[in-house]
Amino acid sequence: MAIDTQKSIYQFLTGDDEGRVCRDIPEEACDDQPGNLLKHVLSLGATKTGDGLANPKLVLSWLLGILGAPAFLIGFLVPVREAGALLPQLFTAGYIRSLPLRKWVWALGSLVQGLSVAGMAFAALSLKGQAAGWTIVGLLAVFSLARSICSVSYKDVLGKTVSKSTRGTATGTAGTISAVLVLAFGALLSLSILERSIAVVATALFVAAGLWIFAAGLFTTLKEVPGATSGGGNAIKAALSQLSLLREDRQLFLFIVTRGFLISTALAPPYLIALSGHTSGRDFGQLGPFVVASALATAASSFFWGRMSDKSSRKVLILSGIVGAISLAAASLLGFFARGLIANTLVLPILHFILMIAYQGVRLGRSTHIVDMTDQDKRASYTAVSNTMIGLLLIFGGAFGGVAYFAGESAVLGIFAVMAVMASLVARSLREVQAEE
Repeated sequence: MAIDTQKSIYQFLTGDDEGRVCRDIPEEACDDQPGNLLKHVLSLGATKTGDGLANPKLVLSWLLGILGAPAFLIGFLVPVREAGALLPQLFTAGYIRSLPLRKWVWALGSLVQGLSVAGMAFAALSLKGQAAGWTIVGLLAVFSLARSICSVSYKDVLGKTVSKSTRGTATGTAGTISAVLVLAFGALLSLSILERSIAVVATALFVAAGLWIFAAGLFTTLKEVPGATSGGGNAIKAALSQLSLLREDRQLFLFIVTRGFLISTALAPPYLIALSGHTSGRDFGQLGPFVVASALATAASSFFWGRMSDKSSRKVLILSGIVGAISLAAASLLGFFARGLIANTLVLPILHFILMIAYQGVRLGRSTHIVDMTDQDKRASYTAVSNTMIGLLLIFGGAFGGVAYFAGESAVLGIFAVMAVMASLVARSLREVQAEE
């Protein structure tokens, strides 16, 4: 793409003047800002679109069910996807830190993710029952491990190649692009323009695989300046050393506590859908409207949250917690006292829409905050410690299923609302890292 075109797109997205393009990045990277930001948007937009097409909560769950896989394997999908992508990071960050260029790590991870999803598509077309289930879950585990190294390396590469004032814009724009594409796919299915069949879903998985492989190739063309390599070495020793950061840096501890409370926004959607199913008398609830609501929320809010994160990621986390608490509290109260109101209506999908707006704020706010709260020498370690702690919490998140069994979905949603409020209160103690030079 021509340099002038890259600059025009860069200025349109960021609105920044030339005097602000080199905040907290190496001087050598200044001239590459327009091209690097555009490559981040396209690479991340491609992988986020792939995430939507291969969503474990919806697409893979449906696929395993239609293939006749055992129900307990379907229950493994989300824990394997989430915890598998987070927990290994504490043990990989040490090695990643030893590499002066980390774009190659992200590209390798994206390539492996693409190949894993392609394998799922082949399994869907050729296997049935337990064989299909175990194969897809196993490939999802490989996918998640690859994703874990992408998560550690991405924030570090982002911090070296994109200015402090435009990082949230890059991730937010990518989220908006992917949401529009996934929404289009969902609309084609809802309107029966695309048949809801194994062949169509497998084709969607092949497309997702191609997007990850495309992103891997594009990411290798980033102009990345070699960075510090201190902190590499033995994985176990590096992991134990990095855990000490929780004692040494109170801001990191507060950030992890805030993010821990905010996992309520990620865990809540299945309980909203279950509540919808119980009130309407249908086992699967209003699944279609929920899918549309989720995609619309991402498309409508990602760019806004990204731009706001560039000004104050602290305020984004506070506001996200408040918005999430409002939607969760409303759903909980309706479930307890007004089930007739939410039966066969769009009330719960609307509350889900609001919750997903909050969730997008959480995702963009936490990502921008941890990149901006430290320098490139510590960024990978901070990211790994944070993600590993959240991965442990997500494992215990399965306990909420027991609460729902004994007390109902409304009770769980009420607990999640309290957690979101607590997140906002703790986030008030975070620093305004975007104001620091």
